[in-house]
Amino acid sequence: MSHAVTDKRPSSTLRGATLPRWSPWAIAVGAVVVAVGIGLAAGLDSKVQWGLIAALLFVFGTYVIAAKVEGRRQAKDRLATSVVWVAFILAVIPLASLIWETVKRGVKVFDGYFLTHSMMGIADTQPGGGVYHALIGTLEQVGIATLISVPIGIMTAIYLVEYGRGKLAKAVTFFVDVMTGIPSIVAGLFILSFWILMMGMDYSGFAGSLALSILMMPVVVRSTEEMLKLVPNELREASLALGVPKWRTILKVVLPTSIGGITTGVMLAVARITGETAPVLLLVWGAAYINNNPFEGAQASLPLYIYQQYANSAGEGAAYDRAWAAALVLIGFVMILNLVARGIARWKAPKTGR
Repeated sequence: MSHAVTDKRPSSTLRGATLPRWSPWAIAVGAVVVAVGIGLAAGLDSKVQWGLIAALLFVFGTYVIAAKVEGRRQAKDRLATSVVWVAFILAVIPLASLIWETVKRGVKVFDGYFLTHSMMGIADTQPGGGVYHALIGTLEQVGIATLISVPIGIMTAIYLVEYGRGKLAKAVTFFVDVMTGIPSIVAGLFILSFWILMMGMDYSGFAGSLALSILMMPVVVRSTEEMLKLVPNELREASLALGVPKWRTILKVVLPTSIGGITTGVMLAVARITGETAPVLLLVWGAAYINNNPFEGAQASLPLYIYQQYANSAGEGAAYDRAWAAALVLIGFVMILNLVARGIARWKAPKTGR
C-alpha cells in the first residue's frame, strides 16, 4: 500500500496548472464584449472592424492568460490553436454571408416556372421569364468540355506517373503547370482566334466548351496524378510478378484503386469551369431562346445569364431578381456536384478489414 501511494505522488506533481475547457469560450466572449466597447467608444460603425478587433483581442488574450497560468510553452501551443480558429472563422463568415444573401434575394422568383421557362419574348425590365435555356446551355457546354478533357487529362496523368521519364515528361509537367494558371479570358481568346477566325467556324456552345476544356484539363491532370501516386507500389509489383502486362496492371489494379480520388478531382474540375463567364461571353454570345444544339448558333449559360440580367437591371427590378435566382441555381448546381463527388469518393474508397 505504501508503495502504491508513493508511486502516485510524483505523477500528480508533474502536472502543472491548466486552464479549464470552457476558457476559450470565456476568452472569446470577453474579447467580443471589449471589442464592442472599443468600437462604440471610438465611433466605429462597421461590424467588420469590431470583429477584427475581437479576433486580435482573442488571440492576444489567449496567449497572455495561458502564459500566466500554464507557462510560455503551453501558451505558444494555445496561440497557434487560436490563430487557426480565427482564420477558420474569417474564412467561413464570408462564405456563409454569401450563401445567405444569395438565398434571401434569389428565392423571390425561384420557383418551378423560373426553372422551366426561357426569356423568349420577355424584355429585361418585364417580370416573368426563366433560366431553362441557360441551364440547358450550361449542362451541354460543361458536359462536352468534360468529355474532351477527362480522357486526355487522365491519360496524360497515367503517362507522367507510370511511363514519364526524361525531357518529354518534364516538358509535359511544365506545360501543365503553366496551363493551371492561364486566365479564362486567355483561353477564350485562343479559341476565338483559332477556331472562329482561322478555321471559320461559327459562334456556338461547342466553341465555349473548347475553351472550358483548356481550363479543366490541367486540373484533371494534377488531381489524377496525385491520386495515382498514392497507389502503393507493392500492388503494381505484385501484379507484374504474376506476369500481368503493365498496361493491364494500370487498367485492372492502379485505376480501380484510385478511381474514387480521380472522380473527386474530375467533379471539382467541373465545378471550377461551371462558373466561368469570359469564354462564354466571347464564344457563345448568349441567347434568350432555347437552343438545344451546342454545335450551331448562340447559346445561353448560367454565368452569362447572371451577367446579362444584372447588367440590365440597374440594381433593381425584375432582372435584378432573376440574376440572384440564377446565382442560386448555379450555387445549387455546384454544391450538388461536390456532394456527388464526395459520395463517389466514399463509395469507391478502398475498404479495410472484413
